[in-house]
Amino acid sequence: MLRHPLRKCLGLALATTLGLMSGIAAANTTATFCIFDPVGAQGDAFSMAKDQALIAKSWGVDMILKPYTDEGVLSEDFKAGQCDGMAVTTLRVREFNPFTGSIDSIGAVPDQKHIQALIQALASPKMASRMINGPYEVVGIIPLGGVYVMVRDRNINSIEKAAGKKIAVLEWDKSEAKMVQQLGAQPVASDITNFAGKFNNGQVDIVAAPAVAYKPLELYKGVGTAGGIFRFPLIEMTASMIIHRDKFPADFGQKCREYVAGQMPKAFALISHSEKDIPADKWMDLSPADKDKYTRIMREARLQLTAEGIYDKNMMHLLKKLRCQMDPGNAECSETDE
Repeated sequence: MLRHPLRKCLGLALATTLGLMSGIAAANTTATFCIFDPVGAQGDAFSMAKDQALIAKSWGVDMILKPYTDEGVLSEDFKAGQCDGMAVTTLRVREFNPFTGSIDSIGAVPDQKHIQALIQALASPKMASRMINGPYEVVGIIPLGGVYVMVRDRNINSIEKAAGKKIAVLEWDKSEAKMVQQLGAQPVASDITNFAGKFNNGQVDIVAAPAVAYKPLELYKGVGTAGGIFRFPLIEMTASMIIHRDKFPADFGQKCREYVAGQMPKAFALISHSEKDIPADKWMDLSPADKDKYTRIMREARLQLTAEGIYDKNMMHLLKKLRCQMDPGNAECSETDE
């Protein structure tokens, strides 16, 4: 999940998908594509989808667009066949494709350089079989930016000081609650539509969110004058598009993935603008020692969550391989447990 770059990123991803219909869909193809946009039909993501749908219609493709303000409802409707395709955050895709749905795993993708290389790799025809899981196919992945820890009190500047604090977690994502409990903090079940409100009104002390959500979700109210944002991304958040394979042409998925991967510079520009738009005095930096400590903690949590089947082991192996290609001197590269 608003007039802001998060919706623009989701809209960009969906728009590129719909734009492809000109070249690969047969005449008179009709498909319902459902879009998560917290504002609904008035949002930027839905507006961009409408523009592309008009173009697709002129090429003989009839796209029926449906806006959703609740990802949970959208996901269930997609599962029930009421949506032929959907655009949602990648965390929501895990139940449809555990491999790609594990991209947004704790500490596994350090920065934009890594997520760019990953998305390009996943767009390769060699990875096409991994994009398919039963009747579903992931047809595009787009970056939404690093997810940062935001606190109402900047004195909460260590794991030890987070003990006992209330942290908003997505109620349907077991990995978040487990991680928070390991820190000795208290997870508070939330979702994308209400986590910001809980932070802003003091129901929770800590949230994790990308910079693109800072202004539109008014997270600056929760940060206030006493809080801050740690410049240490826990994950590189992404959005995904997934379809019912039998509702689209056979080559739709591959062509779509390649095209969407080519649109990453636009997404990165939106992300960069959002991060620069946050006042400099709100950012807080960790010491090198703390960064190393938190990286180890996240790795341990990732290993545990993979062992429990929450993260896909094949994706974890791919992400480690990517990290070690870019930083072969990293200590984890001599380990064989991921």
